[in-house]
Amino acid sequence: MSGPRVNSFFLGNSSGVNFSIILSSVDEATGKLQLANCSGIKRAGDWNLNVTPGMTASKVTISLTRNLQLCLPNATDCCTTPLCVVEMLQVLACRDSVMLAHLLIQAEIYANSSFPGNVSENATIIPNQVFHPLGSCPCDLTAGACDVRCCCDLECTPDLKQLFNESCFNGVFGGDVNPPFDQLCSSQSMEYIPDWFPFLCVQSSLNNTPFLGYFYHGSTSTPRVPPFKIPLQTSPGRLFTGYRQGDPIMTEEDEYFTIPQQSMAGQCVGNAPVAYLQNFDVKCLTNLASYKEGLPHDVRVNSGTGDFIQQNVIYRAITDMGKFITESESLHAAEVLCQNVTFAEDYTFIWKDKKIEQINVTVFLGSLCDGEILAQRFTVKFQSLKSINATVLFGNPGYQVGKPVKAANMNASDTFGSLNIWQPAGRGLCTLATSTPVLFGLDSFSGCILEVGIDEDCSLLRGNVTEKLNSLIQATHVGKRDNSSYSDLNDWVEIIRLDPFNSDTNVSSGNLKGICPDIPANLNIRIIFADVGALQGIPQQEILAVQISYSTVIWQFQCGLICENSTSFLPVTASVQFIKVPAQPPIPMTRFQMNYTEFDCNRNAVCWPQLFYPLTRFYTGERYSQCLAKGLLLAFLVLLAAIMSNPWFSKLWDSSLV
Repeated sequence: MSGPRVNSFFLGNSSGVNFSIILSSVDEATGKLQLANCSGIKRAGDWNLNVTPGMTASKVTISLTRNLQLCLPNATDCCTTPLCVVEMLQVLACRDSVMLAHLLIQAEIYANSSFPGNVSENATIIPNQVFHPLGSCPCDLTAGACDVRCCCDLECTPDLKQLFNESCFNGVFGGDVNPPFDQLCSSQSMEYIPDWFPFLCVQSSLNNTPFLGYFYHGSTSTPRVPPFKIPLQTSPGRLFTGYRQGDPIMTEEDEYFTIPQQSMAGQCVGNAPVAYLQNFDVKCLTNLASYKEGLPHDVRVNSGTGDFIQQNVIYRAITDMGKFITESESLHAAEVLCQNVTFAEDYTFIWKDKKIEQINVTVFLGSLCDGEILAQRFTVKFQSLKSINATVLFGNPGYQVGKPVKAANMNASDTFGSLNIWQPAGRGLCTLATSTPVLFGLDSFSGCILEVGIDEDCSLLRGNVTEKLNSLIQATHVGKRDNSSYSDLNDWVEIIRLDPFNSDTNVSSGNLKGICPDIPANLNIRIIFADVGALQGIPQQEILAVQISYSTVIWQFQCGLICENSTSFLPVTASVQFIKVPAQPPIPMTRFQMNYTEFDCNRNAVCWPQLFYPLTRFYTGERYSQCLAKGLLLAFLVLLAAIMSNPWFSKLWDSSLV
């Protein structure tokens, strides 16, 4: 043992068993331990024996009672050497003078390195390297001995220095830690000294050397890393002023209100904070083994003004399990383990200005069995209080990145429309795939697989593919803004449709069986938008135009050695591309700009038209008065340098020195 306490166990019934501890010694003649008997007691020297009886086993504890601190001057009851205890112990278990068990312990215990008492305040003072070099003799590498060619080594006697006095290390390594720099007026190290050197040289001591100037302390700011728990401003006189767009929502315990969300890598993060006024709709795959419950619904949320609101939770049962169970393994009925879990959570935040008024939560529960893959769905939607109490326009008039694009069908009695893309599930077949709304500002690409037989008619195949792609676009117009009114046609832009190319030739007959050209398998959605202004510093983005086109492919039946009575697959895809254009058309280039490209700042590294840009009103980095003063000072220095470069100035300078 190497510590002051050790535990062991005696297996069996300990009733009537006598435990004892004995300090053993080695016979110097034979080198063997002395024989122990059952006449010992539970204390030997500085050692105590404690037994905790049990039903089937008893715990035996051997502890040291002496002090293990190193001896201080004029101190007793301590350890005189670092290896404090070196002893051998024997623990015996006897019943009626019959030895039942025997335990041999060899103790080697070192003294504690720490000690109680006052610590000396004397500490080694390291000089500040800003003003004093830390190492005055860098070539002194060996302690207590003279280093050859190191003339600053204090261990080198004058007799030893005579051996290498002519070949000492020079420079900083040799002890010259404050070498004179070239800008000193007294420095003669420069081979060529210009005429203006006496006018611009530096009069300074070696204590102000640039060698020490490497340790420059300017006006720096310490980065403030926000902790996981952000304290709310709820103290008197400094109340919480409300949420802003993008701020994390806080709970009553000063923690983030978290809901599982997708990360940049596509994986689900269980403790992702919910941002104010940012909707999302995510799906997270899990199984029964890795399922974890989220944040409890009894957690109260900070409304934004210091008070707390309770969530209104409604629990519902899942009726259609196929929308959530994406994969199921075949297991025997006797081996299946099922558990009631959360399939989906729908959060609705009702807000007004910078405050959350109400939180409505709908939780969908279902049974998840072992071997099934569950696609959990979490949705968060922020709804303005004005949209509930009235029909006036509300919220941010422009689109926000990540919010669904608003669509309408003006040709139907119900003008509500949708603009979606594929969201495949399971094997990725189009028959099982669902759809998800197009999110503003996020380019996306998705698709599904369509099963096609070898005897498929090409015309019917084109019509089937076109029908499936058109089912994603149930709209004729798209809203320019997020708050576009369905009653005002000027708030909408018409979708430009480029119909797919239809071939009049039946290519599925004769020897061309299994080959169909011009299949519109790719749906391309291009949305053009621009920044049209700003509201409270937030850019307002507006959709200008929407175009839908189709890309055709040549489908050919793929099979192995035998193609009879088999099916092939046709990938059907949909892509969304957001194109940002200037709100106003750019100014056309003049003929001078097109012909003389050397004056174009965008195509050249040197931009002569912007030579005096800091002196113009367009420069906002500093105040105009400071820029003008610095410009005049620069002009004066240039003029002075031009005057001093003339030959007559050097003659005048030499004559004045004489």
